Amino acid sequence: MTFRQERTPWDPSARVHGAPIPETQVLGTQAPTTRAPKTPAGRTRDPQAAWSPGKGTAVLFVLATVACVAALAATYFFFVRTTTGQFIDESALVEAVELSGTAGKAATKLLDWLPALSVVIASIVVVFVTIVRRRWAAAGIAIAACVGANMATQILKDLVPVRPYRGIETLELNSLPSGHTTMAASAAAAVFLMVSPRWRPLAGFLGGSFAVATGVSTLINQWHRPADVVAAFLVVGAFMLPAGWLIIRTGRSWNVWDGHNGHWASARLWVVLPVLTGLAAAGVAAYALLSIGPGGQEISTTSYFWAGTSLIVITGYLATVAGVWLFGHAARRRPAPGSGQ
Repeated sequence: MTFRQERTPWDPSARVHGAPIPETQVLGTQAPTTRAPKTPAGRTRDPQAAWSPGKGTAVLFVLATVACVAALAATYFFFVRTTTGQFIDESALVEAVELSGTAGKAATKLLDWLPALSVVIASIVVVFVTIVRRRWAAAGIAIAACVGANMATQILKDLVPVRPYRGIETLELNSLPSGHTTMAASAAAAVFLMVSPRWRPLAGFLGGSFAVATGVSTLINQWHRPADVVAAFLVVGAFMLPAGWLIIRTGRSWNVWDGHNGHWASARLWVVLPVLTGLAAAGVAAYALLSIGPGGQEISTTSYFWAGTSLIVITGYLATVAGVWLFGHAARRRPAPGSGQ
């Protein structure tokens, strides 16, 4: 007995591994399988290669770090070394007395609890993420950067010369940068670096708000001038940016996300809120300064205070938005289903 062979139309374009399909096929035989696509070198393409960070990421981190250091130097020069800067800074501190009632009591309680609160919150998150997710290298880098920022703040307090006399009645002791603000901002930044990219927009907003609230509290309580708080933000940025780059480079396996709105914690809402708050603060600062500037119609009682508070809010939330964007750009994007990557 012989088996009958059926002829099928020959399609010259159909190939398996570069060879034409035979003109006849015996019924019941299994069709050959197709192998995964190969690179020109003959190796299967690594899907991780398509998930590399954005181009120029290292350059952006370097530029951002340099910008923090330059802004720190400019803050010191203007608010400490010039008459205009000293007057604005000191006036905001003096006018804070007007709000030293209920707000002052609340600010004092926050500042009293701040060191322990910052350390406890950051420690819980860092320890949890380190143990559960096994991000040992990231934890070491984040903690080292946090300690470095706080040490640098105390060193700057000792190394920066006393305020020169420029005709403004003020304390000559150097209070720049703010140690309380550095502690709060560095603890928030450590948490931001340790969580996965999809949680960073939310962590950035909450941490930035905590740092801003701390800075405003030091002003209300008359512990620090606005420039001291701004300087603290910049010191933290100068240390945490290089640390963040190292964490992204050494933790490529978990620094992956789906982009904004891929998760509720990565919603664009957490970026929009600080932007809107910063714009509102800019409006308050402009109104306060114009009312007491040349041709102003009012004698300042709290205008400098509100201008100083707005400066703290603008700087804190600007750093938040910039950090969320930069780290979102640096994190690898997970390929969309069916993209072939």
